[in-house]
Amino acid sequence: MNSKLILEYVWLDGYKTQNLRSKVKVLDYNQEDLDQLKLENVPEWNFDGSSTMQASGSESECILKPVRLYQHPGNNKVIVLCEVMNPDGSAHKTNSRRELASSILHLDTPGINNFGFWWGFEQEYFMMKNGKPVGFPLAGYPKPQGEFYCAVGSSNVEGRVYAEWHMYECLEYGIEITGINAEVTLGQWEYQCFNKDTLKACDDLWVSRYMLHKLTEHQGITIDITPKPIKGDWNGSGCHANFSNQQMRESGNKEYFDKYLVNLEERHDLHISSYGESNHQRLTGLHETQHISKFSYGIGNRGASIRIPVSVEKEGWKGYLEDRRPASNCDPYKVAKLIIAAMP
Repeated sequence: MNSKLILEYVWLDGYKTQNLRSKVKVLDYNQEDLDQLKLENVPEWNFDGSSTMQASGSESECILKPVRLYQHPGNNKVIVLCEVMNPDGSAHKTNSRRELASSILHLDTPGINNFGFWWGFEQEYFMMKNGKPVGFPLAGYPKPQGEFYCAVGSSNVEGRVYAEWHMYECLEYGIEITGINAEVTLGQWEYQCFNKDTLKACDDLWVSRYMLHKLTEHQGITIDITPKPIKGDWNGSGCHANFSNQQMRESGNKEYFDKYLVNLEERHDLHISSYGESNHQRLTGLHETQHISKFSYGIGNRGASIRIPVSVEKEGWKGYLEDRRPASNCDPYKVAKLIIAAMP
């Protein structure tokens, strides 16, 4: 018996800070095909690139090439993450995913995939309503931040139901969310997204953002991932990148960490240029940040550019580093490519 398959094609547009776009294709599928759906069986599609800053009106067609499927078990709705391609089959200039994939050696080789890189992205965001974070009064401001971080209770937390709903939804679609928490400012939240494969880690972050935007639409809540939505003495939003490769996790070599940090310092301006638009509004040297013009690192230091977790030193220089510079609106494909390129 044939059933309907709902394919939700998702891609990144051509704006400087890329937006997520989507449209739906409905196909006839029998249940057996649905249960064994493969990427190669999902058709390419096209869209009007002149409406997304990716083409001119006279040559408006861009191609959607499926690259990863997100399917809820037993559900006929599938999220299809796509790369944007030119009609001739080449990668569109806005396709940063293809640039990352091209830069990774042995991409599909078991055991040495991405030099054994593991990734944990900490996505901070604000839930906004009527132009203000949820929980803010219509006029003025709430009490100063201090009691909101990881808080409980209606006087200190707003939006938990959506943050948890998003977590459950991501987990059901195979996105490895490892935790959530209320952040420093009222109405601000964070979730952590982890994967041991570089491309999937970045794909998962983009799709998790898409799901977050979509699930709050019917409540009139806007998800704001700009670095500094609320000016003044309020924390901004980042997307800290926790990363390690096999040598960092296993060798116990402090000298290797030192070399990596030197490389990151030498490339600081290059990284900052690709770590998110308007990041200077967040990286001020206040609110748990290092100033955008400086590079620093320290053990357990959340005011540094790079935090070395205390556990790394305790465990004989085995573990990971946290790059605290990426803004909440960063492109993880660009962040991962730069961090991998800085490897000693």
